[in-house]
Amino acid sequence: MSITSAAYAEAVTEAIGRVGSTQRDAVARAADLLTATLQAGGVIQAFGCGHSEALAMEIAGRAGGLVPTNRIALRDIVLYGGEPASVLTDPQLERTPGVAHRLYELAPIKPDDTFVIASNSGVNGAVVEMAHLVKQRGHALIAITSADHSARVDSRHASGRKLGDLADVVLDNGAPYGDAALSYGDGAVGAVSSITAALLAQQMVTEVVARLLRLGITPPVYLSDNVPGGREHNQELEARYAGRIRRTA
Repeated sequence: MSITSAAYAEAVTEAIGRVGSTQRDAVARAADLLTATLQAGGVIQAFGCGHSEALAMEIAGRAGGLVPTNRIALRDIVLYGGEPASVLTDPQLERTPGVAHRLYELAPIKPDDTFVIASNSGVNGAVVEMAHLVKQRGHALIAITSADHSARVDSRHASGRKLGDLADVVLDNGAPYGDAALSYGDGAVGAVSSITAALLAQQMVTEVVARLLRLGITPPVYLSDNVPGGREHNQELEARYAGRIRRTA
């Protein structure tokens, strides 16, 4: 395959189409869990390390997204836990299981919350430990991962388990082994997982909103702050979840 922007666009377009069609049932199951969470007054907790943090950003606090959402990130141990900023330079941090417990303790989590955790490989210590912890605490768990990549690598967690092994619903982001779509010699370029994970996140949100509307419930959805009345609309909705989502902390 040639290494061109057009070839990358073709590869990503194919991945989007494949994920959009093959993951419909899983997206529906995930939306059922998230809808039940919102009906119970819970919050959607989103977590990812590295570039998978983009998934958490896609879910929590953006225009067209659900208001009762919260983003958990490695830097929370600095922002909310008092750790020195230097800890974030440790390249092994996302492979350290213990950090998951600290992140969970620091987050505004309640029993009715559901977690969405993203990891392309699904094998690093912090992500797998967070998944273990989430299930031990009785939360529903939705995983977004690459089935291809995860199946071809060993877990880095002492349990030997991977993110997908622990989830109630697994969404396959369709990314190839190594994530990059265009191969050349010993390398590859053109990452896929961030784009397809964003697609899956927005599909879930769309399905949740559709379910709430069918139930006669007005969905708590963000408007853009950059449209007239948007900020006021958002502040009114956020006030309902004061102390539950960090944008109101």
